[in-house]
Amino acid sequence: MSNSIISIAPARICLYGDHQDYLNLPIIAIAIDRYIKVEAKSNLAEGFYINKLDLGRQDIIDYHKEFNPKSKIDFLRIALKVLKKHGCIPNKGYDINISSNIPINSGLSSSSALTVAWIQFLLKSFLPDKNIDYKILAELAYETEVTETGSSGGNMDQYTISHGDTIFLNTLNNKIHCYNYNFSDVDLVVGVSNDGKDTRGMLKKLKSNQLLALKTVSNSFSEFNVYDNDSYDYNSCHESLDENLKPYFKAVIKNFDVTKAADNELRKDTPDVDVLGKLMTNHHDLLRDELKITTNEIDQMINICDSMGAYGSKIVGSGGGGSIVALCDKNISKGIVIKLKENGAKDAFIASQSNGPNIKIHE
Repeated sequence: MSNSIISIAPARICLYGDHQDYLNLPIIAIAIDRYIKVEAKSNLAEGFYINKLDLGRQDIIDYHKEFNPKSKIDFLRIALKVLKKHGCIPNKGYDINISSNIPINSGLSSSSALTVAWIQFLLKSFLPDKNIDYKILAELAYETEVTETGSSGGNMDQYTISHGDTIFLNTLNNKIHCYNYNFSDVDLVVGVSNDGKDTRGMLKKLKSNQLLALKTVSNSFSEFNVYDNDSYDYNSCHESLDENLKPYFKAVIKNFDVTKAADNELRKDTPDVDVLGKLMTNHHDLLRDELKITTNEIDQMINICDSMGAYGSKIVGSGGGGSIVALCDKNISKGIVIKLKENGAKDAFIASQSNGPNIKIHE
């Protein structure tokens, strides 16, 4: 058995389709070059001695005892519980250091990155002969973060992080199209806000209201099919709803339209970054005006990016804080990073595409 294992997994940015995956609608997302690292060295003890370096916290997990999570976000124990059901049972101890350069609670999916890196380590250590592909990682991470906890989230984070690259995810069947285009001719600038997020509360509210809007329309228009624009008249459906549900219906339909348009553009041999930028801005406007998930700081960062010539920009994550991403020409991206920091952003940086998780074993 190996003496040392290093498992890493990237952050992700949703480019198009925020608040769509849990509705079984598609998303477009990119894995980026910010990572969580799980570095494990075997010990003679019968447990995991965990040092969360960035948080200054320690934890001990005895694998002979039941894996009872301390909370709904104790994904280390939840993952152990899930993997045990799938035949992955720890039989030796490790001293583990967890470190990351992914901003926490920023909408860049640090929790899912940790979950994927942790599961990858456990599988490689305790089921070494198992062929681990992105689907296995994604499904186990989804079971850990969503199924076991009763979360309202979808599976965008787990699939994007487990696969890597820039992908179109059809959440109906979990099939992925990996784009040839990787944004290498432009820059993606990320700005991190100081606003904290309530991811679970935000997702629950938005999911329930959007589903209610769709169900109400379906009850009034039997021919309505959200996947087929020709099956319904948008204006008639929209006007049939109570005022409180109209924004949610508009967000579902119009954001879906944005994702489809972006997918068509990204599949071209040479995508037009002006088109991609405008679609990104359209997506943000819907998230801001209909779902109302932005904050004053997020809006200010968006305004800075737009005023400095970004092709487009949008909020990233569940909302109520988090981050923004701006699609920029390379000759202005560093200036935007500096400007965001000068105006109080918690952090700002240029992100590049990542090819996904990785694991190294040292005997």
